[in-house]
Amino acid sequence: MSNPTIYIAITDHGFGHAARTASIAGHLQKLLPSIKLIIVTTAPKWLLECYVDGDFIYRQRGFDVGVVQADSLKMDLDATLSKWQNIISRKDEIIAEEVAFCQEQGVNLVFGDAPPLAVLIAKQLGVPCWMSSNFGWDFIYRDWGITEFNPIIDLISDCYGQCDKLFRVPLHESMDRFPVIEDVGLTGGDPKYSLIELKVKFKLIQPKERTILLTFGGLSLDAIPYQNVSQFPDYQFITLDRHAPDLPNLAKVLDKAYRPVDFMPLCDRILSKPGYSTYAEALKLQIPIISLTRSGFAESEIILNGMQDYGYHQVIDPNQFFNTNWDFLNQPVNSPRINSKLKIDGNHSIVSSIVKYLCD
Repeated sequence: MSNPTIYIAITDHGFGHAARTASIAGHLQKLLPSIKLIIVTTAPKWLLECYVDGDFIYRQRGFDVGVVQADSLKMDLDATLSKWQNIISRKDEIIAEEVAFCQEQGVNLVFGDAPPLAVLIAKQLGVPCWMSSNFGWDFIYRDWGITEFNPIIDLISDCYGQCDKLFRVPLHESMDRFPVIEDVGLTGGDPKYSLIELKVKFKLIQPKERTILLTFGGLSLDAIPYQNVSQFPDYQFITLDRHAPDLPNLAKVLDKAYRPVDFMPLCDRILSKPGYSTYAEALKLQIPIISLTRSGFAESEIILNGMQDYGYHQVIDPNQFFNTNWDFLNQPVNSPRINSKLKIDGNHSIVSSIVKYLCD
Protein backbone atom coordinates (compact mmCIF):
# COMPACT_ATOMS: atom_id res chain seq x y z
CA MET A 1 0.00 0.00 0.00
CA SER A 2 1.58 3.27 -1.09
CA ASN A 3 -0.20 5.56 1.39
CA PRO A 4 -1.34 3.34 4.24
CA THR A 5 -3.79 4.70 6.79
CA ILE A 6 -4.45 3.29 10.25
CA TYR A 7 -7.38 4.14 12.50
CA ILE A 8 -6.35 3.77 16.14
CA ALA A 9 -9.25 3.68 18.62
CA ILE A 10 -8.45 4.07 22.32
CA THR A 11 -10.74 3.17 25.18
CA ASP A 12 -12.40 6.03 27.04
CA HIS A 13 -10.72 5.46 30.40
CA GLY A 14 -8.06 7.57 32.11
CA PHE A 15 -4.70 8.27 30.49
CA GLY A 16 -2.99 4.86 30.69
CA HIS A 17 -4.58 3.31 27.60
CA ALA A 18 -3.90 6.48 25.62
CA ALA A 19 -0.27 6.58 26.74
CA ARG A 20 0.53 2.97 25.94
CA THR A 21 -1.25 3.09 22.58
CA ALA A 22 0.27 6.43 21.62
CA SER A 23 3.70 4.93 22.30
CA ILE A 24 2.89 2.25 19.70
CA ALA A 25 1.63 4.92 17.28
CA GLY A 26 4.80 6.97 17.72
CA HIS A 27 6.99 3.93 17.09
CA LEU A 28 4.92 3.08 14.02
CA GLN A 29 5.34 6.58 12.61
CA LYS A 30 9.12 6.35 13.00
CA LEU A 31 9.29 2.96 11.29
CA LEU A 32 6.84 3.87 8.51
CA PRO A 33 6.98 7.67 7.99
CA SER A 34 4.52 7.52 5.08
CA ILE A 35 1.68 6.24 7.26
CA LYS A 36 -1.35 8.39 8.00
CA LEU A 37 -2.22 8.08 11.68
CA ILE A 38 -5.77 8.67 12.85
CA ILE A 39 -5.97 8.56 16.65
CA VAL A 40 -9.50 8.35 18.03
CA THR A 41 -9.80 9.10 21.74
CA THR A 42 -11.22 11.48 24.32
CA ALA A 43 -7.77 11.78 25.91
CA PRO A 44 -6.27 15.24 25.36
CA LYS A 45 -4.18 15.87 22.26
CA TRP A 46 -1.22 17.13 24.31
CA LEU A 47 -0.90 13.68 25.89
CA LEU A 48 -0.68 12.00 22.49
CA GLU A 49 1.88 14.56 21.34
CA CYS A 50 4.16 13.45 24.18
CA TYR A 51 4.50 10.11 22.36
CA VAL A 52 3.89 10.94 18.69
CA ASP A 53 6.41 13.44 17.30
CA GLY A 54 4.97 13.82 13.80
CA ASP A 55 1.58 14.77 12.41
CA PHE A 56 -1.56 12.79 13.08
CA ILE A 57 -5.30 13.29 12.78
CA TYR A 58 -6.85 13.74 16.21
CA ARG A 59 -10.45 12.57 16.24
CA GLN A 60 -12.04 13.31 19.60
CA ARG A 61 -14.56 10.50 19.92
CA GLY A 62 -15.39 7.96 22.60
CA PHE A 63 -17.44 4.85 21.91
CA ASP A 64 -16.87 2.91 25.07
CA VAL A 65 -16.77 3.85 28.74
CA GLY A 66 -14.14 2.01 30.70
CA VAL A 67 -15.08 2.97 34.24
CA VAL A 68 -16.33 6.41 35.25
CA GLN A 69 -14.13 7.58 38.11
CA ALA A 70 -13.85 10.57 40.44
CA ASP A 71 -10.14 9.86 40.84
CA SER A 72 -7.73 6.98 40.21
CA LEU A 73 -9.28 4.78 42.91
CA LYS A 74 -12.97 5.76 43.24
CA MET A 75 -15.39 4.22 40.73
CA ASP A 76 -18.94 5.31 39.87
CA LEU A 77 -20.70 2.14 38.70
CA ASP A 78 -24.10 3.81 38.19
CA ALA A 79 -22.60 6.44 35.90
CA THR A 80 -20.65 3.74 34.05
CA LEU A 81 -23.84 1.77 33.43
CA SER A 82 -25.74 4.87 32.31
CA LYS A 83 -23.05 5.89 29.83
CA TRP A 84 -22.90 2.38 28.38
CA GLN A 85 -26.66 2.23 27.98
CA ASN A 86 -26.49 5.53 26.08
CA ILE A 87 -23.76 4.19 23.79
CA ILE A 88 -25.71 1.00 23.08
CA SER A 89 -28.80 3.03 22.20
CA ARG A 90 -26.68 4.94 19.62
CA LYS A 91 -24.52 2.00 18.52
CA ASP A 92 -25.68 1.80 14.90
CA GLU A 93 -25.38 5.56 14.47
CA ILE A 94 -21.87 5.61 15.98
CA ILE A 95 -20.68 2.76 13.75
CA ALA A 96 -22.18 4.29 10.59
CA GLU A 97 -20.54 7.65 11.31
CA GLU A 98 -17.12 6.10 11.91
CA VAL A 99 -17.36 3.82 8.85
CA ALA A 100 -18.17 6.83 6.66
CA PHE A 101 -15.22 8.73 8.12
CA CYS A 102 -12.87 5.77 7.59
CA GLN A 103 -14.01 5.37 3.98
CA GLU A 104 -13.33 9.06 3.41
CA GLN A 105 -9.82 8.69 4.87
CA GLY A 106 -8.98 5.44 3.07
CA VAL A 107 -8.39 3.43 6.25
CA ASN A 108 -6.59 0.11 5.68
CA LEU A 109 -6.44 -1.22 9.24
CA VAL A 110 -8.29 -0.60 12.51
CA PHE A 111 -6.24 -0.94 15.69
CA GLY A 112 -7.79 -0.75 19.14
CA ASP A 113 -6.99 -0.71 22.84
CA ALA A 114 -9.60 -2.01 23.32
CA PRO A 115 -13.02 -0.41 22.61
CA PRO A 116 -15.29 -3.26 21.47
CA LEU A 117 -17.17 -1.22 18.87
CA ALA A 118 -13.88 -0.79 16.97
CA VAL A 119 -14.31 -4.41 15.84
CA LEU A 120 -17.77 -3.70 14.41
CA ILE A 121 -16.50 -0.57 12.66
CA ALA A 122 -13.76 -2.62 11.00
CA LYS A 123 -16.20 -5.37 10.00
CA GLN A 124 -18.53 -2.92 8.26
CA LEU A 125 -15.57 -1.18 6.69
CA GLY A 126 -14.18 -4.48 5.39
CA VAL A 127 -10.70 -4.20 6.93
CA PRO A 128 -9.04 -6.18 9.73
CA CYS A 129 -9.29 -5.13 13.36
CA TRP A 130 -6.25 -5.78 15.53
CA MET A 131 -6.10 -4.99 19.23
CA SER A 132 -3.57 -4.76 22.01
CA SER A 133 -4.37 -5.07 25.71
CA ASN A 134 -3.84 -7.00 28.92
CA PHE A 135 -7.56 -7.21 29.78
CA GLY A 136 -11.02 -6.82 28.27
CA TRP A 137 -13.77 -4.65 29.69
CA ASP A 138 -16.10 -7.65 29.91
CA PHE A 139 -13.60 -9.12 32.39
CA ILE A 140 -13.85 -6.01 34.59
CA TYR A 141 -17.64 -5.75 34.49
CA ARG A 142 -18.28 -9.46 35.00
CA ASP A 143 -16.30 -9.38 38.23
CA TRP A 144 -18.77 -6.84 39.68
CA GLY A 145 -21.62 -9.36 39.50
CA ILE A 146 -24.21 -6.70 38.66
CA THR A 147 -27.09 -8.08 36.58
CA GLU A 148 -27.69 -4.81 34.71
CA PHE A 149 -24.24 -5.09 33.13
CA ASN A 150 -24.94 -8.52 31.58
CA PRO A 151 -26.18 -7.21 28.17
CA ILE A 152 -23.08 -4.96 28.01
CA ILE A 153 -20.79 -7.86 28.90
CA ASP A 154 -22.39 -10.03 26.21
CA LEU A 155 -21.96 -7.31 23.58
CA ILE A 156 -18.31 -6.75 24.49
CA SER A 157 -17.48 -10.48 24.50
CA ASP A 158 -19.20 -10.92 21.14
CA CYS A 159 -17.20 -8.02 19.64
CA TYR A 160 -13.90 -9.32 20.99
CA GLY A 161 -14.77 -12.73 19.54
CA GLN A 162 -14.79 -11.17 16.06
CA CYS A 163 -11.41 -9.41 16.44
CA ASP A 164 -8.88 -10.58 13.85
CA LYS A 165 -5.83 -10.51 16.13
CA LEU A 166 -4.97 -9.60 19.71
CA PHE A 167 -1.47 -8.63 20.76
CA ARG A 168 -1.57 -9.77 24.37
CA VAL A 169 0.84 -7.79 26.54
CA PRO A 170 2.20 -9.08 29.87
CA LEU A 171 0.35 -8.77 33.19
CA HIS A 172 -2.78 -10.07 31.49
CA GLU A 173 -5.95 -12.03 32.13
CA SER A 174 -6.61 -14.96 29.80
CA MET A 175 -8.24 -12.86 27.04
CA ASP A 176 -9.67 -16.14 25.76
CA ARG A 177 -12.61 -14.49 23.97
CA PHE A 178 -10.16 -13.40 21.27
CA PRO A 179 -9.79 -16.11 18.62
CA VAL A 180 -6.21 -15.20 17.56
CA ILE A 181 -3.70 -14.18 20.25
CA GLU A 182 -0.05 -13.23 19.82
CA ASP A 183 1.93 -12.71 23.02
CA VAL A 184 4.32 -9.74 22.96
CA GLY A 185 6.54 -7.94 25.45
CA LEU A 186 5.85 -4.86 27.54
CA THR A 187 4.63 -1.75 25.76
CA GLY A 188 4.78 1.88 26.87
CA GLY A 189 6.92 4.96 26.56
CA ASP A 190 10.67 5.37 26.90
CA PRO A 191 12.53 8.32 28.48
CA LYS A 192 13.40 10.99 25.92
CA TYR A 193 15.21 13.76 27.80
CA SER A 194 18.77 14.13 29.03
CA LEU A 195 18.94 13.33 32.74
CA ILE A 196 21.34 16.23 33.28
CA GLU A 197 18.85 18.55 31.57
CA LEU A 198 16.06 17.37 33.86
CA LYS A 199 18.20 17.73 36.97
CA VAL A 200 19.14 21.29 36.11
CA LYS A 201 15.71 22.43 34.93
CA PHE A 202 13.83 21.05 37.94
CA LYS A 203 16.59 21.65 40.51
CA LEU A 204 16.87 17.99 41.45
CA ILE A 205 19.79 18.06 43.86
CA GLN A 206 19.43 14.74 45.67
CA PRO A 207 21.11 11.56 44.37
CA LYS A 208 19.01 8.84 42.81
CA GLU A 209 19.03 6.86 46.10
CA ARG A 210 16.98 9.63 47.75
CA THR A 211 14.63 10.54 44.88
CA ILE A 212 11.03 9.28 44.68
CA LEU A 213 8.49 9.82 41.90
CA LEU A 214 4.83 10.22 42.90
CA THR A 215 2.54 9.30 40.01
CA PHE A 216 -1.10 8.25 40.18
CA GLY A 217 -2.31 8.35 36.57
CA GLY A 218 -4.22 10.96 34.63
CA LEU A 219 -7.02 11.18 37.20
CA SER A 220 -4.59 11.45 40.14
CA LEU A 221 -5.94 10.88 43.66
CA ASP A 222 -8.27 12.95 45.76
CA ALA A 223 -6.49 14.52 48.76
CA ILE A 224 -2.98 13.10 48.34
CA PRO A 225 -1.37 13.58 51.80
CA TYR A 226 1.49 15.73 50.53
CA GLN A 227 2.21 16.85 54.09
CA ASN A 228 4.05 13.54 54.53
CA VAL A 229 6.67 14.70 52.05
CA SER A 230 7.89 17.08 54.77
CA GLN A 231 8.59 14.08 57.02
CA PHE A 232 11.49 13.19 54.70
CA PRO A 233 13.52 16.41 54.25
CA ASP A 234 16.56 14.50 52.99
CA TYR A 235 14.54 13.07 50.11
CA GLN A 236 13.56 14.68 46.81
CA PHE A 237 10.02 13.95 45.63
CA ILE A 238 8.80 14.58 42.07
CA THR A 239 5.16 15.01 41.04
CA LEU A 240 3.35 15.91 37.81
CA ASP A 241 0.27 16.90 39.82
CA ARG A 242 -0.48 20.53 38.98
CA HIS A 243 -2.46 20.91 42.22
CA ALA A 244 0.33 19.81 44.54
CA PRO A 245 1.41 22.32 47.21
CA ASP A 246 4.71 24.15 47.15
CA LEU A 247 7.11 22.28 49.41
CA PRO A 248 10.90 22.61 49.60
CA ASN A 249 11.59 18.97 48.68
CA LEU A 250 8.73 18.49 46.19
CA ALA A 251 9.60 19.21 42.54
CA LYS A 252 6.41 20.07 40.63
CA VAL A 253 6.51 19.40 36.89
CA LEU A 254 3.94 21.68 35.28
CA ASP A 255 5.09 21.45 31.65
CA LYS A 256 2.85 18.90 29.90
CA ALA A 257 5.66 17.93 27.54
CA TYR A 258 7.14 15.81 30.33
CA ARG A 259 5.82 12.40 31.34
CA PRO A 260 6.41 10.24 34.41
CA VAL A 261 8.62 7.86 32.40
CA ASP A 262 11.02 10.71 31.63
CA PHE A 263 11.85 11.03 35.34
CA MET A 264 11.95 7.34 36.21
CA PRO A 265 15.70 6.85 35.52
CA LEU A 266 16.42 9.58 38.11
CA CYS A 267 14.46 7.79 40.82
CA ASP A 268 15.17 5.09 43.36
CA ARG A 269 11.47 4.26 43.68
CA ILE A 270 8.07 5.10 42.23
CA LEU A 271 5.03 5.55 44.47
CA SER A 272 1.92 4.75 42.45
CA LYS A 273 -1.41 2.92 42.18
CA PRO A 274 -2.10 -0.20 40.09
CA GLY A 275 -1.91 0.62 36.40
CA TYR A 276 -0.41 -1.26 33.47
CA SER A 277 1.29 1.73 31.82
CA THR A 278 3.14 2.92 34.92
CA TYR A 279 4.07 -0.62 35.91
CA ALA A 280 5.25 -1.50 32.39
CA GLU A 281 7.41 1.59 32.02
CA ALA A 282 8.96 1.05 35.47
CA LEU A 283 9.50 -2.68 34.86
CA LYS A 284 11.20 -1.94 31.52
CA LEU A 285 13.60 0.39 33.34
CA GLN A 286 13.89 -1.90 36.40
CA ILE A 287 12.79 0.87 38.77
CA PRO A 288 11.27 -0.38 42.09
CA ILE A 289 7.55 0.27 42.57
CA ILE A 290 5.69 1.06 45.78
CA SER A 291 2.04 0.48 44.92
CA LEU A 292 -1.26 1.00 46.65
CA THR A 293 -3.79 -1.78 46.36
CA ARG A 294 -7.08 -1.16 44.58
CA SER A 295 -10.37 -2.95 45.19
CA GLY A 296 -13.24 -3.51 42.76
CA PHE A 297 -11.12 -3.53 39.60
CA ALA A 298 -10.27 -7.08 38.54
CA GLU A 299 -7.18 -6.07 36.57
CA SER A 300 -5.52 -4.74 39.73
CA GLU A 301 -4.90 -8.09 41.38
CA ILE A 302 -3.43 -9.51 38.17
CA ILE A 303 -1.01 -6.66 37.55
CA LEU A 304 -0.10 -6.37 41.25
CA ASN A 305 0.86 -10.04 41.20
CA GLY A 306 2.81 -9.60 37.99
CA MET A 307 4.60 -6.54 39.33
CA GLN A 308 5.65 -8.52 42.42
CA ASP A 309 6.77 -11.47 40.28
CA TYR A 310 9.00 -9.44 37.97
CA GLY A 311 9.92 -6.20 39.75
CA TYR A 312 11.41 -4.84 42.94
CA HIS A 313 8.37 -3.85 44.90
CA GLN A 314 6.48 -2.89 48.02
CA VAL A 315 2.68 -3.16 48.33
CA ILE A 316 0.79 -0.90 50.73
CA ASP A 317 -2.91 -0.56 51.47
CA PRO A 318 -4.73 2.78 51.11
CA ASN A 319 -4.77 3.26 54.88
CA GLN A 320 -0.96 3.19 54.97
CA PHE A 321 -0.94 5.85 52.25
CA PHE A 322 -3.70 8.18 53.44
CA ASN A 323 -3.61 7.80 57.23
CA THR A 324 0.02 7.34 58.27
CA ASN A 325 3.21 9.38 58.01
CA TRP A 326 4.58 7.10 55.26
CA ASP A 327 6.89 5.03 57.47
CA PHE A 328 6.86 2.47 54.67
CA LEU A 329 9.45 4.62 52.88
CA ASN A 330 11.96 3.61 55.57
CA GLN A 331 11.52 -0.06 54.70
CA PRO A 332 13.51 -1.83 51.96
CA VAL A 333 11.70 -2.96 48.82
CA ASN A 334 11.20 -6.66 48.13
CA SER A 335 13.04 -8.53 45.39
CA PRO A 336 11.15 -10.02 42.42
CA ARG A 337 9.43 -13.27 43.38
CA ILE A 338 10.67 -15.15 40.30
CA ASN A 339 13.94 -15.06 38.38
CA SER A 340 12.67 -14.88 34.80
CA LYS A 341 12.46 -11.53 33.00
CA LEU A 342 9.63 -10.09 30.95
CA LYS A 343 10.25 -9.27 27.31
CA ILE A 344 10.30 -5.51 26.74
CA ASP A 345 9.92 -5.45 22.94
CA GLY A 346 6.14 -5.05 22.76
CA ASN A 347 6.09 -1.78 20.81
CA HIS A 348 8.50 -3.12 18.20
CA SER A 349 6.75 -6.49 17.85
CA ILE A 350 3.33 -4.91 17.31
CA VAL A 351 4.61 -2.24 14.96
CA SER A 352 6.62 -4.74 12.90
CA SER A 353 3.46 -6.79 12.34
CA ILE A 354 1.49 -3.70 11.33
CA VAL A 355 4.19 -2.55 8.90
CA LYS A 356 4.46 -6.02 7.37
CA TYR A 357 0.68 -6.17 6.84
CA LEU A 358 0.45 -2.68 5.35
CA CYS A 359 3.51 -2.96 3.13
CA ASP A 360 3.20 -6.51 1.78
